[in-house]
Amino acid sequence: MLLEISDMRVHYGKIEALKGISLEVDEGEIVTLIGANGAGKTTTLKTISGLRPVSSGSIRFQGKNITKVPGHKRVLLGIGQSPEGRGVFPGMTVHENLLMGAYARKGDLSKDLEEVYGLFPRLAERKTQFGGTMSGGEQQMVAIGRALMTKPRVLLLDEPSMGLAPLLVAQIFDIIREINRRGTTVLLVEQNASQALQLAHRAYVLETGQVLKSAPAADLLNDPEVRAAYLGGDLGQPEEETSETG
Repeated sequence: MLLEISDMRVHYGKIEALKGISLEVDEGEIVTLIGANGAGKTTTLKTISGLRPVSSGSIRFQGKNITKVPGHKRVLLGIGQSPEGRGVFPGMTVHENLLMGAYARKGDLSKDLEEVYGLFPRLAERKTQFGGTMSGGEQQMVAIGRALMTKPRVLLLDEPSMGLAPLLVAQIFDIIREINRRGTTVLLVEQNASQALQLAHRAYVLETGQVLKSAPAADLLNDPEVRAAYLGGDLGQPEEETSETG
């Protein structure tokens, strides 16, 4: 098992955000977490990457207990994250943003940069453009590309489709599928439950800090309770606003 979380509890002050969740991600999978706002999805990713401390429970990665390992060392172990809100450095160029993903790595980065630019040709065209002047879709590409520059074994993606127009959503999900095809395991948090379940191999439904259901994604896609709560009967349209044109 590549990533294993056991009975993990996380607090924000006196508020218990995660109430003993357990989940697994195997090598080569795309696993998605779905649920309403406040369910604990982003907190789960932040805790895996080391940005939130664990109150109790454990996180194991490649068989090693990393519960107490600092976040910057988890990056070196192979945990990369593209955060909610993208987190692009506005005063840096596209190229400089990507290099920030490899800040702890040594050696020639040209091959890795070439792979990222191959996945995102638009970024290759705009290497010298400042991150803050790019559209939402382009910033999302930068954020994912920067995470890939860490050379992750598992890529944590937090709301990659948020605020994007349908065509760009489809493009981003195609790229996630290609990243996985090339050998990177993906743990995806996504409000767009229909797209996420069509993409993933397995899924967990989170509700108020607990795992409500876990199953193969195709099974949850056809689960009446999941359809009623998260899919709205429409499997083709994203749930986020679509004002962004990319």
